[in-house]
Parts: sequence; C-alpha cells; structure tokens
Amino acid sequence: MLDKLDLRSFKLHPQRDAVLNEVHARPFMQLVPPFKVVHFAFLAKGDAATSVRRGFVAFCRERDLPPPQLSAKHHQIDIGPVVLRWEQHAEFATFTWIAQSPFARQTEDAQGAVHSLMSALRQEGQLLVAIKLDVEQNASPLKRAEQLFDKSSLAMVRIKGGTSVMASDFRVDEDGFTKILVCDLGLTPHNLGALVQRLLEVETYRPLALLGLSVALELGPFVDRIDRRLGEVLDEMQGAEGLKLNNHLLAELTALAASFERGATGSLFRFDASRAYYELVQSRLSIIEGSEIADYPTWSLFLARRMAPAMRTCETTKDREVTLSVKLARAADLLRTRVDVEIERQNRDLLHAINERTGQQLRLQCTVEGLSVAAIGYYVVSLFGYLAKGAHDVGLRVEPSYLTAACVPIAVGVIWLVSYNTRKRHLKHRDEPSVTGE
Repeated sequence: MLDKLDLRSFKLHPQRDAVLNEVHARPFMQLVPPFKVVHFAFLAKGDAATSVRRGFVAFCRERDLPPPQLSAKHHQIDIGPVVLRWEQHAEFATFTWIAQSPFARQTEDAQGAVHSLMSALRQEGQLLVAIKLDVEQNASPLKRAEQLFDKSSLAMVRIKGGTSVMASDFRVDEDGFTKILVCDLGLTPHNLGALVQRLLEVETYRPLALLGLSVALELGPFVDRIDRRLGEVLDEMQGAEGLKLNNHLLAELTALAASFERGATGSLFRFDASRAYYELVQSRLSIIEGSEIADYPTWSLFLARRMAPAMRTCETTKDREVTLSVKLARAADLLRTRVDVEIERQNRDLLHAINERTGQQLRLQCTVEGLSVAAIGYYVVSLFGYLAKGAHDVGLRVEPSYLTAACVPIAVGVIWLVSYNTRKRHLKHRDEPSVTGE
C-alpha cells in the first residue's frame, strides 16, 4: 500500500525539485587516463552571464548539438573526441575542454582543435582563469614534475589513499596558462573525474579569492584619509561654538560620510566573496590531500603562505570599513545633536525676546488704552454737554454745567469698564491652548 502513494494529491513547494536536485548538480565525469584538460573561467554576472549563455546556445545550435535547458546551470556536449563542459556560477562561467585519446597522443592537434573551437565561443566577460591540466600514467611523478615545473615554487602532494600525485608551481607560462600535473597510479574513472574537477575548482576559486586583495590595497589609502579627516573634525568639534560653525562641520562630516560610502560600495561584497572562495579552496584541498612528497610543500602549505595573509588583509580592511562607518555615523549624530541644541537655544532666546517685546507692547497698550479712555470720555461728555445745553435751551429746568460735570465720572467709568472687559476676553482667548490639531 505504501508503494502506491501519489504525491500529486499534495500541494508541492515550488522550489522542491530545485533543492532536491541540487545535490546532483555538476556531477563528476568518468575519465580514463591519459588525457588533457583546458579550463577557462570568465567573470560573468547579470547581463554578461546572459550573453555567455546566449553565446553557448548559439555555439551548440550552429553544430546541431543539444543546447542547455533554460534553467540549466551546467551542460556537456561531445564534439568528436573532445568534450566541452559549460558551467554557470554566481559571478563567473567556466568552459572545460577534455581531450582524450587519440587526441591525448596528438597534443598539438588537440590544442589546435580546442583553440579553434574556443575562439568560436563569443565571450563578453573578462578572462580570469586559464588552466592546462595533464593526467598521465607515470610511475615516476617526482621526476616528471621536476621536468615540467620550477623547483623553487613546486608544490606536490599525494592524494588520500596514495593512488595519485598532483603537482603544480602555480606560475603562468608564456601562453598565459597555469599548469597542473596529475600522475594517476590507479584511480577509478569516477574518482579520477572527481579529482580533476576539484583541482580545477581549487585553481578557479584561488584567483577569485585573491580579487579581494586588490580591492583592499586600493581602499587602504582611502580609508586612512577618511579616518584621519574624521579625527580632525572631531578635534574641531571640541572647540566649536555657535550654530554657523557647527553647521559647517556637520555639512563637512556628511560629505565625508557620503564620500566614504561611495568609495566603499561593493567592497564588502567582494571581501565576503573572497572569504567564501578561500573557504572553498581549503575545503577542496582537505578532501584531496594526503601525504607529503620529498622536500616539497603540499598545496595547502604553499597556498596558505600567500593566501592566508591576503585574506587577513581583506578581513582587516573590511573591519576598518565597518568601524569607520560606525564612527562616522556616531560623529554625525553627535554633531547633529549639538546643532539641534544650538537651534533650541536660539529659539529659546528668540521666544524670550518676543515675550519681552510682547510685555512692552502690552504696557504700551495699557498706556494707550488709558489715554483712549480719557479721549473717548472727553468726547462722550462733550456730546452729553451739548445735549444738556439743548435741553436747557428748549426750556427744561436743568443746569448744563452740573449735568456735564456729573456725567464725567459716569462716562469715564463705563468706558473704562468696557475697555477692561474687552481686553480681558482677548487675553483669555490668547492663553487658551489651541485644539486645531486634535
């Protein structure tokens, strides 16, 4: 019953096939010595990666060979006795040519065929890695390696199990290739294919890891200059007083931070990538290497002598970048706080001055209001005097001067009371909190 379970009744994760098949990606080839391998790696990501894939598809179709599937990251084709293996990685693409017998016995013809075919593959990416790897059946690997390589930089090691020896001096020959020699002493085709692929990966990841070193060396003087100028700005901040000077320092510090971020763009990715590639190199070598040979260093010891300091330089530069970025941010925040405090102090002084002017205006207004009460009272009393005189003239028994005199305190008191109540209402409305935004 369990054998008849059907997964189609379940809702499958869209990435299920991809993650399950990842362990089968880039399978090892089964190889039989003797043979030669020519390996190229081109930097290609984004549009360049698309162009590399398009060129490889066109190459396959021109020769009536099956092109890679749309989602494929690796593809292998046979062109006569020559095998071409294409692989697409995150930021580079590789082309591996394997020339087996009879081409292995006809070296010049094999290299000529590979050269003509590789020239037909249009490449827009930059070539970083070019390797020639020879696999021979030789019972004297030490003698053969000393014939091919510079003894001063020769590194040799037996692989685990002692069935093969690998050697290289990691130098670039006159044609621009790095050479590797493998003397097979009895590996199975599958294990030999795995060994060859791992050796190619070591020599491909090694230059990619060292790309971070050039970035670190270029950034070193730039980081020193930014760090030095930051110290000068911090010294100026200690004695800086006044909003104008603090604003000037803040503008300079902001420009310094922008310049630093612009100059360091992409470097953190490069350093992280270098560390990852270096770890891959160490991982592959730990899988391959066995015992030492004669007085020659192993690959791990030879490469660590230069790669380990380079990686430490990258890590140190990365740490300095991160630390400097934090220091710039803290300094900018501190200076921005000082500017804000200075602005608040100025606002406080401005409000204090406004309050003083308001008080002066209020006192002046009170004085003016007192004069206004007297003036308005004078006009009211005058009008009342005309009214009293008119009443007297029409025959009423009133004394205009007495009535006018009696009207003076009444008129002035009423006018003052009206003025006082009006001013009180205005002050009450002014002191009430605004609820416009509630």
